[in-house]
Amino acid sequence: MRLRPRLLALPPIALAILAISASGKELRTPLGRDPILHATSVPLAPGDARRVTVGRLRYLGGVRLTSPDLGFSGFSALSVVGDRFTLLSDRGNLVRFRMGSDWRPSEIRFDDLPAGPGTSAYKGDRDSESMTRDPVSGLIWVGFESHNAIFRYNADFSKGLGVERPKAMVRWPQNGGPESMVRLPDGRFLVIGETARPLGGQRDQREVLLFPHDPTIGHPEPVRLAYVPPAHYDPSDAALLPDGRLLVLVRRFAIPSLFTVKIELVDIRGAKPGQVLRGIEIADFSAPLQHDNFEGLAVQREGDSLVLWMISDDNEQWWQQTLLLKFRLDL
Repeated sequence: MRLRPRLLALPPIALAILAISASGKELRTPLGRDPILHATSVPLAPGDARRVTVGRLRYLGGVRLTSPDLGFSGFSALSVVGDRFTLLSDRGNLVRFRMGSDWRPSEIRFDDLPAGPGTSAYKGDRDSESMTRDPVSGLIWVGFESHNAIFRYNADFSKGLGVERPKAMVRWPQNGGPESMVRLPDGRFLVIGETARPLGGQRDQREVLLFPHDPTIGHPEPVRLAYVPPAHYDPSDAALLPDGRLLVLVRRFAIPSLFTVKIELVDIRGAKPGQVLRGIEIADFSAPLQHDNFEGLAVQREGDSLVLWMISDDNEQWWQQTLLLKFRLDL
């Protein structure tokens, strides 16, 4: 989901109540060809360096990412493979780098998505909000709001390989579509609508589509499920755990707290058509913890530990940040 771009002349209270925009005619700002990226260490709780836990998560460190490049903002999806990071913005901008235990980015690359709906001149035509990959082939899938489409790319993001605008997503809101997408180990794909509701469902439900295989091949018909997020929260990303359960990142915008997020554990194993899924809260990022607009989630193994990464979308606002945080999962 996208918020309006910088309105620096407005007072803070006006910034806090920015209206949600679904305009597809806003010009896109691409990244430049001089990839400069800075990382500055941040605590879990500003002003309290001793705080290292939130719910079932233990903080392992994090950084604020900055760049002089005007296109560096709006990151809505995250992929982490070993020490290689891929950040994808809601304007189709790609940032890739390596980062180890020293928290210093290296081998930095700035790129555009090679294909997408509409034209790359407009932000709404590159409103990429979700990303998932096949760990074996390296193929990558991206979900686009505005057009409610799914694109498939090769492993290095140099070529678009396929596209589908699923019939099941046609009626989804332009600014509340495929915000979360996960590829399951058996080849199925799960897509959660940010504000899309099932036909005939309750207002607190979000539609979940479970495709039997790659949705960009052969027009597969999905199984329809529903997910009930916490009251006043919307799902903004999801990540699969090794045991088949799902972590769902949910987000709320309210005054005076602005953005807060929670993480829920959702069991999708054996889900039946029409089933309504509910989660168990494992972490609540309310003040005084870092509580920006987190939209990206990634899980990977690191030694004997299960590690969770989160990335925030600064909405192109000077008062927000691009935060990349790392946690150990204690489930």
